[in-house]
Amino acid sequence: MPSNNKSQTLLIVDDTPDNITVLGALLCPFYHIKIANNGSKALKLAINPPVPDLILLDIMMPEMDGFEVIKRLKADVITKNIPVIFLTALTSADNESQGLRLGAVDYIYKPINPEITLTRIKNHLELKQAREILDDQNKWLTIEIAKAIEHNKIIKKTAIRALANVAESKDNETGNHILRTQNYINELARELAKTEKYKHQLTEEYIELITEAAPLHDIGKVGIPDEILHKPSKLNAEEWVIMKTHAEIGANAIWNAIKDIEDKLAVKFFEIAIDIAGNHHEKWDGSGYPKQLKGEAIPLASRLMAVADVYDALINKRVYKPSFSDDETTKLIIDGSGTHFDPDIIEAFKRIHPKFVEIKNLMHDEKTR
Repeated sequence: MPSNNKSQTLLIVDDTPDNITVLGALLCPFYHIKIANNGSKALKLAINPPVPDLILLDIMMPEMDGFEVIKRLKADVITKNIPVIFLTALTSADNESQGLRLGAVDYIYKPINPEITLTRIKNHLELKQAREILDDQNKWLTIEIAKAIEHNKIIKKTAIRALANVAESKDNETGNHILRTQNYINELARELAKTEKYKHQLTEEYIELITEAAPLHDIGKVGIPDEILHKPSKLNAEEWVIMKTHAEIGANAIWNAIKDIEDKLAVKFFEIAIDIAGNHHEKWDGSGYPKQLKGEAIPLASRLMAVADVYDALINKRVYKPSFSDDETTKLIIDGSGTHFDPDIIEAFKRIHPKFVEIKNLMHDEKTR
């Protein structure tokens, strides 16, 4: 027998007063009861608090029969999950099939058997409670998973930033170079993604991976001697050969760290990081290093990084050079289209140049101002 705390609400829908009287007398000791004598009233009562936990619905009613009522109940977000048990004197298999197709959970045939009616109502209410508990658990689990994913993202970003800062500590005049170039490349990628040529390649996921990998572009500088990195004048030929090895050092370091990783998304991220670290000094005309790649043979992430990196290197003071003005820097970048840089990316740069200036001003190096 059901408990009699009346914490659950049943809606009885029947146009016959005698049926309502019988059901009411049977169910009132155990449940809070709402009553409707037609379909229209039933639909109104179903959405008014307290929303019923279960509906007992007569099929044969004038104006709006039970089949039409259940269709409307299932179409409403408030009532779609309320279990509906049909009350009927019809024993046709076709009627039962139709009701079940429309979403009814059970049938109770008239004249009702009190024990069967109470048992079926109790069982379906328990099933509803179980589903709600499971839904709540799933929602909680979804929230916890989202928290864990966000936590892991923070850990990954922090780890990447820490690795990048190791390289920055070797080349200590770059200041906020990592943050600025990360923002430059994100803006460039988003602008380039608006073009027909790149809209499919530069997905939101790919842009996010490029942005996250950008701080690792100079990780290879950890392998360059301090006397070369900090030399306050132009490098000689021998020193320049050593300096150029930082691209391969960075790419190889990342590859050696991830070569046994099987997680596809992680591998994709680090493949992009390898492209950026290893190829951001390649030039569109093939005169760059370390592989002398040319044109679109240079990975897209590397071509984007090249513009971001050179812009920031020019416009900020370095140990070996003064800062250039924005006009000077912009002219050099644009003049490099088709030789140093991908022409498509330079067109994107020209369209969003004010954003580069904004990023530079927001993340400036105090000692270079």
